[in-house]
Amino acid sequence: MFRMSLAVALTTLAVALAGCDIGVRADASRAIERFLAAVHNNDGKAFEAAIDRNALRADLRDQLTDLGRAKGVVVEGGPSEFALDRMITPAAFRLVEARTGQALHVAPNAAAIALMMQVRDRSHVCVGDPGKPRCTLSFAKREGTWRLVGMQATNLEIEVPPVPKKK
Repeated sequence: MFRMSLAVALTTLAVALAGCDIGVRADASRAIERFLAAVHNNDGKAFEAAIDRNALRADLRDQLTDLGRAKGVVVEGGPSEFALDRMITPAAFRLVEARTGQALHVAPNAAAIALMMQVRDRSHVCVGDPGKPRCTLSFAKREGTWRLVGMQATNLEIEVPPVPKKK
């Protein structure tokens, strides 16, 4: 009887957690769709609404400082705010088709984004190749809104896989 109750409880928990992942995935993919549309359309206002600039500056500063240290270069204070802000623009991103590397003619939709996204927890998702050591883009839900909080400092290409056709 105990085993049966335990099995039912674990199954219920697994279903509940899977449901959370589905809800997070759907919510985040819509927000990321808006962000990537802003990038694709070079829409500065929509871009700014979809990012956490302070978090992005901190993330990029850490990456560039680590990269400099690895190359034996130490710059006191790290990169300037001006240099970091030049990296945080729609023009810094390149949306390409995963198989060909060709620039996309339209921004990816939420279905394509869902294929590229990994849910870390209820308030953090990652976009990019799971085989790479770092997410290409990191999003966090803060105060009810998903925002870009981290991005790869070098080779910033977002490879969008084709969405499987429905039969």
